[in-house]
Amino acid sequence: MTQIIVVTSGKGGVGKTTTSASLACGLARHGKKTVVIDFDVGLRNLDLIMGCERRVVYDFVNVVNGECTLKQALIKDKRFDNLFVLAASQTRDKDALDKDGVGKVLKELEEDGFDFIICDSPAGIEKGAFLAMYYADTAVVVVNPEVSSVRDSDRVLGLLSSKTQKAERGERVEDFLLLTRYNPVRVESGEMLSIKDVEEILGLKVLGVIPESTDVLNASNKGEPVILDMETPAGQAYDDAVARLLGQERALRFTQVEKKGFLSKLFGG
Repeated sequence: MTQIIVVTSGKGGVGKTTTSASLACGLARHGKKTVVIDFDVGLRNLDLIMGCERRVVYDFVNVVNGECTLKQALIKDKRFDNLFVLAASQTRDKDALDKDGVGKVLKELEEDGFDFIICDSPAGIEKGAFLAMYYADTAVVVVNPEVSSVRDSDRVLGLLSSKTQKAERGERVEDFLLLTRYNPVRVESGEMLSIKDVEEILGLKVLGVIPESTDVLNASNKGEPVILDMETPAGQAYDDAVARLLGQERALRFTQVEKKGFLSKLFGG
């Protein structure tokens, strides 16, 4: 059975597209047939992070408008045979998508045997974000550990509980928290909210905690989702998040300040 996951947030720039790309690659690496869809009409970035921007011929809006088939628009990933990308349009406005059109595309993907459909939502609570979350079974709410990001995400949770297809049926979208740019040193000094703080404010179970790192930006600039670099803490943390999404138990890593050993203290290391 196909699982539709929306990656969402209230605030822009928190790492939604990075998360969407890494979750999609991680699921494909686990053998799941996966497609990741960019819902940010007019401001597409997913194809850049996935490293397939030069291969975009048709986009999501073309499919919805019947200007091409879904198979023509799907871009097959070069690293995984079971991973596909559906890019957003750069030239249309945000009203180019509608609920029925989106539903039709998602239905066709389900019929094509996809295990997971990842919907990369635009930020905020406008039409694009609403369409990305409307058909979702699961939501991954991406949050930076700062007050403005947490507050804006609280508004998104309100939409998930009231404006989705599941909500209309009296059901609940399963929602998880994914904390990005987490720095335990700054948490300890009081500059940043702790995991517990954010959990208590939003009432969400933590799916993953991604450490603050230049590795994420470096990977994005190369068109390589950071989860593919398992030498980096960020890549390992995203891999842990994917494992938890698949029901595996993984301890949270990179959330504590590293304690200096005796020799480090002695020699000032």
